[in-house]
Amino acid sequence: MTAIGRPLVVSTVVADGLVGSFGLGVAAEVFGYDRRDMGLPAFDFGLVTEQPGVVRTDTGISITVEHGLERLATSDIVAITAWELFSRVPTPQLLDAFRAAHANGALIVSQCTGAFVLAAAGLLDGQRATTHWKYAGELAARYPAVHVDPMVLYVDNGQIITGAGTAAGVDTLLHVVRREWGAAAANALAREMVVPPHRDGGQAQFIDAPVPACEDDLLGAVLEWASAHLAEDISVDALARRALMSPRSFARRFKATTGTTPHAWLLGQRLSAAEALLENSDAPVEEIARLVGFGTAAGLREQFARRRGVSPRAYRQTFRAAASEGDDDQAA
Repeated sequence: MTAIGRPLVVSTVVADGLVGSFGLGVAAEVFGYDRRDMGLPAFDFGLVTEQPGVVRTDTGISITVEHGLERLATSDIVAITAWELFSRVPTPQLLDAFRAAHANGALIVSQCTGAFVLAAAGLLDGQRATTHWKYAGELAARYPAVHVDPMVLYVDNGQIITGAGTAAGVDTLLHVVRREWGAAAANALAREMVVPPHRDGGQAQFIDAPVPACEDDLLGAVLEWASAHLAEDISVDALARRALMSPRSFARRFKATTGTTPHAWLLGQRLSAAEALLENSDAPVEEIARLVGFGTAAGLREQFARRRGVSPRAYRQTFRAAASEGDDDQAA
């Protein structure tokens, strides 16, 4: 996503008394600073509300919002944070503004219960979506045309991305950065924010059984080793031996700790490593496939098509073109 000759317009919709301080802070952290040195474009970040003026956050802090709904008509990205489910019905004006932004091609992103507004606008009909796990049942009951997944961190449907509650907002927006401007930019931003660079959207929203710190440390060492040896044929049995566990106990502990399976985690690591090499090196696809553990170019192409919807070559061309446009914008 680029805007030739101008910053990308990013608007976060808030409502008086309902502004989630955490979600707003995450959006401001990602889009409110000049991050062009990290490979991101310039952003014009602003808050939007139906009646511009002073609004209260969920923690009682007051902020001044200058922009009305008309800003959404010219926005490239439109985000919405939490929404009061039981006492506030989205107005027709708000729903129309979201529909118009969607029709104009804006990327629409919801955090937490903001998904209820998108559902009320009909933007989630027939699509898979998520929200905070506590309210997933309510979302499904109110909007049966929406396929609600209560377990995942975020769902990417292309033009619409829905995220789960609170800290999942970090994962959701880092996913936006990764998808639009590449793994290197997302990783650099994550380092700046001191958060993990990538949690796949399919990971669980919550962990049922916390793991003792000593076992967490041991598992962390195993994952660090695996990340550094992606080119090798890594099996669950091999990881279990390094963790001094049986394969069954390791798989169970891994799932409880990370919310995903060892196989899915390894696949995600390999895809992320392949993305970084495609963006930042001229290595042939065959070589990249070997370096990240897919073995052959055909194996890498198959996983890219299945998980990213494009070929490795198309992915590389997309991000090389985006980087070139970004350099031109900065030079101008």
